[in-house]
Amino acid sequence: MSVFRAISRGLAHVNAKPARTVVHCIARDPNLTLAHNRSISNARGGSKFKVLGIETSCDDTGVAIVDSDRVLLGDAIHNQSQIHIENGGILPPVAGHLHRANMELVANQALAAAGLSMSDIDVVAATVKPGLSLSLEVGTKYGCHLSKMWKKPFIPIHHMEAHALMARMVDESVKFPFLVLLISGGHCLLALVESVDSFLLIGTTVDNSPGEVFDKLHRRLKLRNVPELSKLSGGHAIEIMAQRASNYLEFPLEIPATQSLSCDFSFSGMLTKCTRTIETEEQKYGTSADAVIESAPNLCAAVQMCIAKQLCRRVERAIIFLSRKGMMPPDKCSLVVSGGVAANKFISKALKMVCDTYDYHLSVPPPHLCNDNGVMIAWNGVERFRENLGVLQWDQLASVKVSSRSPLGRDIRPDVVDANISRVKYVKLTGLM
Repeated sequence: MSVFRAISRGLAHVNAKPARTVVHCIARDPNLTLAHNRSISNARGGSKFKVLGIETSCDDTGVAIVDSDRVLLGDAIHNQSQIHIENGGILPPVAGHLHRANMELVANQALAAAGLSMSDIDVVAATVKPGLSLSLEVGTKYGCHLSKMWKKPFIPIHHMEAHALMARMVDESVKFPFLVLLISGGHCLLALVESVDSFLLIGTTVDNSPGEVFDKLHRRLKLRNVPELSKLSGGHAIEIMAQRASNYLEFPLEIPATQSLSCDFSFSGMLTKCTRTIETEEQKYGTSADAVIESAPNLCAAVQMCIAKQLCRRVERAIIFLSRKGMMPPDKCSLVVSGGVAANKFISKALKMVCDTYDYHLSVPPPHLCNDNGVMIAWNGVERFRENLGVLQWDQLASVKVSSRSPLGRDIRPDVVDANISRVKYVKLTGLM
């Protein structure tokens, strides 16, 4: 199928089967409250303020309102995942079209859920980088439009910064500095978060991200043809399939660069080996075109374990590095894990074992806040507005531009290599399978 035919097919799906919009009315349902209703000091003279956050970096249109007391007032999201699953992957023109079609609707739903109007909002924040340009432009332009129309300050948001800070809204024990592991479909990085806008990059992926591996194997294994998995994302489908494994050791997968002195990640070799394994298994058992190989559960379990081990080993190396350099106070060490892959319970359990060994507090936001959402953008807006960082007035928006790529913080990866951390006795992930 050509790209143009695929796009046309995707747009046809928009009209035939619109994606589901999920609305949370946090303010009216105490069972859904995500934060303690307790005042915190801020740089605005102690007065409470409300931030409307807009997220459109990829394929979800998210809008949320959060106040400076850590309370989520309203949250709405239009999820495109099913359409993209049916198209075999995210097509930027389709994603952009869906954002444009639903942007105002989702914003109005979030405001209605909070029982507020734009006159009640103090600040508008929107993701401007990194992400799909056609998607970013929709949310950024709409955010600037609201800022100008209602004469509200506007805050441009870095998507990965928002993921990193999300835990501070729901977990007050996370204090600066803290270590963050961001794992998603587009990213895999380790960083020390010194403050709201100060990040030190410790490690990053040199090729694929964990979420990308999950998505590609999901397609290659044809898991969407399993009825109960047909509407799940790649990572979620593989996690469920792995739970059915009888022997995750059937397909031994090596962790790359085990002797490397860096904290960088690499998943391409594992992905290549898995693709070849699937081809071999299909030929071995004469698997039909639409069928799933019988050994899929064992392969999914092996992949999940291999990814978990690599993540844990790089985190462990980063913890040792920070300790040797005196960059992490020993009395309040925290590891924050965020991004879509952070919702994987198996990986979270593995990381918890590492944190327990080194007396680190593990903080993982609830699953729906690990994925892309407007809440994290609104909360990043709260953090930045309180510190008066990057705040633009409504008549200063000419300089606001979107960017598909943007590094996070200052790169100190060479310092990690120079630290010469070798012969690490890594935590054994026993009892996970």
